[in-house]
Amino acid sequence: MIFEKVYGIDLGNSSVKIISGTPGTVYTEKNIIASKGREIIAVGDEAYAMLGKQPQDIRVKSPMAFGMIAELELQEIVLYTMFNRIGDTQGFRSIIYFTAPPDMSPIEKRAYYYVANGHWMRQHKVFLVESPMAEALALGINPDDPTGNMIVNIGSESTSFAIIADGRIIISRKLQTGGKQMTEAVCAEIRSEHHLQIGYMTGHMLKNELGSLGEDEKKGIRVIGIDSVSGLPREEMVTSDVVRAGILNSLSGLAAEMKTFLERIPPQIAMHIKKEGIYLTGGTARLPELHQYLADYTGFIFNLPDIYEKSCIMGLGKIIENKELRRFAQPVTERRL
Repeated sequence: MIFEKVYGIDLGNSSVKIISGTPGTVYTEKNIIASKGREIIAVGDEAYAMLGKQPQDIRVKSPMAFGMIAELELQEIVLYTMFNRIGDTQGFRSIIYFTAPPDMSPIEKRAYYYVANGHWMRQHKVFLVESPMAEALALGINPDDPTGNMIVNIGSESTSFAIIADGRIIISRKLQTGGKQMTEAVCAEIRSEHHLQIGYMTGHMLKNELGSLGEDEKKGIRVIGIDSVSGLPREEMVTSDVVRAGILNSLSGLAAEMKTFLERIPPQIAMHIKKEGIYLTGGTARLPELHQYLADYTGFIFNLPDIYEKSCIMGLGKIIENKELRRFAQPVTERRL
């Protein structure tokens, strides 16, 4: 149709990415919404700026949970707002390609249809592309390679392992561990070490600034929190050693699960992956020396692509540009009773 438009959308706990056009332009905004009862206060980056500073009667959260759609209506509002902000009318009966985790139930898949065909957004054709497959296309991996390739995505609230061979995902695993859990572990370590309560945003800043997993020189940042004993504000110097210990408290379990996963894959595929390396993607992959820590723990090489944080949405861009690649997309329709 002459008015038909095609979009790719990557819904994440942390952010939403939309790609449209050929070549595609990527629009990114935080997947956060602030509400007071039924009233929407702020959406996207504006809502994220309120996180940790909002009054008790205002809720600031992501509509996603552990990589899955948790609140349909709120997620639809976020998408509708983003389309309006980029000045796009969405066309008539547009085609939308969503990235989605593998191994979802039919009900979980239909959630993507209802997000694109609810109260504000309507008359869209919906297709799902498994996230590891989209990433493989973006990274130049041949999905039809029978020898197998492995992608590990460490996101905001979850981590996925996937092995792709013969044009499909043959083995996958998902863990409810990601950057958010690492930040919370940093906050817990500071509370244990310094008897100081800090906010999530402060912990997030410390993780990014001092969270190198290498043997760097000792660094420190002064932060203000609440004394666990007196309940009064107090300033404390937090060092990189404390932040690193907090991250490792969360990361060590993830690394152990990954090693167990690798030990259970077929030996022929394991040999090829060991030779080619494991592709590490996701926003949390930017932690300094994370890939080297995982390599030392598992004994496998890890590759950190330049587009590690945008690999899913770039893969959808490949599908939009190349009709032959649309065989990796599955249509999702409304279930009629």
